[in-house]
Amino acid sequence: MQAEIIAVGTEILLGQIVDTNSAFIARELAEAGIEVYYHSLVGDNATRLTAVVEQARSRSDLVIISGGLGPTKDDLTKQTVAHLLGVKLVEDALAMAKIRRRFAINGREMTPNNRLQALYPAGSQPLANRTGLAVGAFYQDPDGADIMLLPGPPSETEPMFREQALPLLKQTYPRSEYLSSRVLRFFGIGESQLVTQLSDLIDQQTNPTIAPYAKVNEVTLRLTAQAPDEMQGQRLLDDLTATIKARVGDYLYGYGDDNSLAAMVVQTLIDRQLTITAAESLTAGQFQSTLGSVPGVSAVFPGGFVTYAASAKHDLLGVSQATIDQDGVVSAATAKEMASRSRERLDTDFSLSFTGVAGPDALEGQPAGTVWLGLAQRGQQPQAKLLHLTGTRSAIRERSVLTGLDWLRRTLQKVK
Repeated sequence: MQAEIIAVGTEILLGQIVDTNSAFIARELAEAGIEVYYHSLVGDNATRLTAVVEQARSRSDLVIISGGLGPTKDDLTKQTVAHLLGVKLVEDALAMAKIRRRFAINGREMTPNNRLQALYPAGSQPLANRTGLAVGAFYQDPDGADIMLLPGPPSETEPMFREQALPLLKQTYPRSEYLSSRVLRFFGIGESQLVTQLSDLIDQQTNPTIAPYAKVNEVTLRLTAQAPDEMQGQRLLDDLTATIKARVGDYLYGYGDDNSLAAMVVQTLIDRQLTITAAESLTAGQFQSTLGSVPGVSAVFPGGFVTYAASAKHDLLGVSQATIDQDGVVSAATAKEMASRSRERLDTDFSLSFTGVAGPDALEGQPAGTVWLGLAQRGQQPQAKLLHLTGTRSAIRERSVLTGLDWLRRTLQKVK
């Protein structure tokens, strides 16, 4: 079963918005055992859209199109596809009733063009839109490729695909083999080094397969196994995961497409009932903001400090003036004191500190990218870690935060 995904929208071509639908749909199809061979992007133009759809139908069994189902003049997808299939557009009564209710509730008069959102190609199965107004459609062509139409906004596409389209596709295209996949996430190791460590496993490409992907500040591996049932597929993935962990497990921090280093650290703190604070200079609160983005963090993070000036480090944290005068603010001594003093002030189990030079200018004779991290743990002597980073100010700050999170992750693994 071979599928193709087409994203429609001139605003995507112009770079005004990013097409996240295609990536989402491709991941969902892979989980369902449907292979995607091509992705296409076309603007809101009937002639070019027709050409792209005709090409897709000539080489794929299923064509999924997202975007262009709205009420405006440049929403041409369903009209173009209906013309291509030689069918009329018909109205979905439930979708039309929903549109009328929406306008009535808002006290607005419904203009005729809004009826377009309730239309779909005759002979299709309409797909209800729980979060929006434009109805989707699934057209099964006995003489060619099947076509599925989905709305453009991700907030509408994703629930429609999961709730309406995916069950329909699984029913329409039953499979004899199951595809099971797993994403492994790594920090602190580059793609080339990771691939080198696992070169024999990657080169075999038997079953399961390994696909490496380099992302900003991390590398992921997607493992994919084919098996007669899901249980056997998971067993294959477990065995390969164990082999990978034996080689590069120190860098493995989590699993899944939506996982993050911060989420994993926060969950570990919650599970072990441990608390964390922070004292930030270089990162200006970015570490605490990253923690704060994780739901449930308030159970383990009572608050923290942002101390840019040397006087703030002394007055708010209690870093000794002698340390600042003798070692400077960009130093191991200051990083250690920032961590230990902040931990003591909020009586937490851990504290991380960040001090250094984000650039573009040097500070205390230290070049941009010089970063000291401090880690204080209840009952232990504080530690410091020196980083030499490159890039923009924002890149240095982000890398510092992630390195701090990873240092905490590794430390937590040793806590009994």
